[in-house]
Amino acid sequence: MIGRFRNPDAHWHRRMWHLAWPIMLSNVSHSLLGAVDTGVMGRLPDPAFIGGVAVGSVILSYFLWVFGFLRMATTGMTAQAFGARDGIELRALVIRSLLLALALGIFFILLRNPVGDLAYDIIGASEKVTELGRIYYDIRIWGLPGALGIFAVTGWLIGIQRTVAALVLQVAYHALNVVLDLLFVLSFGWGVEGVALGTLISEYAGLALGGFLVLRCLKDIPGGLVTWAAIGGRRLLALMAVNGNIFIRSFLIVSAHAYLTVLSAQFGDVVLAANAILILFNQFLAQALDGFAFATEALVGQAVGARSRDQYRNAVAVGAIWSVIFAAGFTALFALGGGAIIDALAEIGSVRAVARDYLFWIVAAPLVLVWSYLLDGIFIGATRSAEMRNAMILTAAIYAAALWLLVPLWGNHGLWLSYLILSVARAATLMIYYPRITRSFAAMPAQTEPIP
Repeated sequence: MIGRFRNPDAHWHRRMWHLAWPIMLSNVSHSLLGAVDTGVMGRLPDPAFIGGVAVGSVILSYFLWVFGFLRMATTGMTAQAFGARDGIELRALVIRSLLLALALGIFFILLRNPVGDLAYDIIGASEKVTELGRIYYDIRIWGLPGALGIFAVTGWLIGIQRTVAALVLQVAYHALNVVLDLLFVLSFGWGVEGVALGTLISEYAGLALGGFLVLRCLKDIPGGLVTWAAIGGRRLLALMAVNGNIFIRSFLIVSAHAYLTVLSAQFGDVVLAANAILILFNQFLAQALDGFAFATEALVGQAVGARSRDQYRNAVAVGAIWSVIFAAGFTALFALGGGAIIDALAEIGSVRAVARDYLFWIVAAPLVLVWSYLLDGIFIGATRSAEMRNAMILTAAIYAAALWLLVPLWGNHGLWLSYLILSVARAATLMIYYPRITRSFAAMPAQTEPIP
């Protein structure tokens, strides 16, 4: 996959870990938050509570993960400006991204009612799940500007390789959310409302902390006050173009994952709850693999900005090595401890039994998913957004065909097999375009030493 494979020296392995471990910890904190939400709801006597939060969350995911392009595009462009040592552009990028995040958040708050009505009509969950999910959605939607602002700040911090600052932001934000969830649900008895309100408060608190961290980092970046001319104009259009392509790609990915929950709801509340628990396994895996993907983004983007072929090759090689090692570790973890994790997340016997029936799909997932995450990091760092868009359009067609063929044949097993086919297709379609990135470095100078 990476052309002439090279085993990077110890320096590059240290660089990868220096960037990846804070991202991994911050991402795991996000998955722990989802586990706490599910675990808190799992202590209530009806699986509809788990289903309500799962369905409400999947609708909000359309906003949070579709507009995850803010994080991705910001990381790639910031990393390239960092590699080129362009202090003015680094300052302008964080302002551009925050303005775009706040504008999008406010826009979709204004559309909250028609979007919510359409989403719940499409999902078609049971009446009780729909009622609880709508309560969750109607509260959470007001936190969208804060959540998107955190995406923009996190992307910028990763792009300038301040991943410890990104860790502080994510852990503080998620820790507050966990505390508020436990307080509002277990102490105050607020149920679904408590989970939603805890997240809403945490999102704006996290954005405030993110602003503080950005100001601290700006003190170390050369350049004075940024004018509107530097923020807007051609470079704003470039950011919007990259964002637009990644938006289409992200929309299709989120739609594909969300449809897993949509079809789960049609199998009944118990299967919906069981699948929601199994999806958490994949979220833990994704957050860990994203640590190496994000670090690869930063290193690849820096190599592009510095126009260094050797930096690029080392970044890709070290990202591949550690991604595969961790994927193999998660396969072992899920195989040996998956049943215990299921039991910890749900007390309802029927939900536990169904989740165990489908656990083997999750055991197989890590070594399948790893390649798509690594390639995403490479393409985002190189800001190859058009290729990512085109690859995902083809992948979505393959996934739709798999669902059409397999779900009627094998039910929920067919649904999980289709999910693995989705992951294989994501990697395979990106590989069609991968040689374009390597060719773009062909005329660049060799530069082994990284930029400090």
